[in-house]
Amino acid sequence: MRILMAGAGATGGYFGARLALAGQDVTFLVRERRYQQLQASGLVLQTPQGTETLQPQLAQASSLTGHYDLIIVTVKSFALDQVMEDIAPAVGPETLIMPILNGLRHIATLQQRFGEDKVIGGLCKINATLGDNGEVIQMTPLHQLYYGALDGHNDARLQRIDAALRDCQVDTRFSDNIMDELWEKWLLLSTLGAVCCQARGNTQQILTSRGGEALLQGVFSEILSVITAEGYQTRPAATARILELLSDPATPMTSSMYRDLTQGFDIEADQVIGDLLLRAKRHSLATPLLNAVDVNLQVYLQQR
Repeated sequence: MRILMAGAGATGGYFGARLALAGQDVTFLVRERRYQQLQASGLVLQTPQGTETLQPQLAQASSLTGHYDLIIVTVKSFALDQVMEDIAPAVGPETLIMPILNGLRHIATLQQRFGEDKVIGGLCKINATLGDNGEVIQMTPLHQLYYGALDGHNDARLQRIDAALRDCQVDTRFSDNIMDELWEKWLLLSTLGAVCCQARGNTQQILTSRGGEALLQGVFSEILSVITAEGYQTRPAATARILELLSDPATPMTSSMYRDLTQGFDIEADQVIGDLLLRAKRHSLATPLLNAVDVNLQVYLQQR
């Protein structure tokens, strides 16, 4: 199976490396700067178990040839339009596209460009970042990869994908209900991103501050109301686990959006928070806390 990993940041670099180390035919589609970096030093994984280095197969958009069986898209959501242009020559009649992006807007965008039958659901759970020299740093042992057909019908094409992914030395979850998993991931990451960016701190600092717990629970409730109105079939045990995880003052947590913000980078404000507000407006839902977060993030982007 030919696999194209669009992006070699923390997410794409980690899961792509695991696939390559397991013997899969993986090519990383990267920009010039990352191309030169990986050519020079290889793809370095720093994990709790140690350090591994591989010489990855690399491609740039101008050198991409042939069709791929699976394209895994791992870029930031604001880079999706350009990536769709880049991967278009690699999409053939049998190609499946698995986006691992934040939010849900990207699914409709990809379907409109490549067709509904081309796009499958995907998400990951990992605590990873890029180091100063481009190394992929896995900060905790967590490395889960979820995937499945958006309509829940995991046909022979999905079975073949599962066969390739399940032996890649990560915790794979072949789901027949990927949409609920996607809603719940959005609930987690948007709550985490909203409170960390608004308060400019981690969850431990927020929860031990006056009013911090109320802020977190209020944001969580607003987001849950939005995604439920949009079609999420609430799974009370799952949402309770998410709130319990976020509300643990002993475990300081931050989101990738918060980390990007503190470093002065572009952030996925529209995709993570702005899209929730558009959906809330569609259902006439009051979301004052999310509105405040959105203004905060817009001001940040104006000042960047």
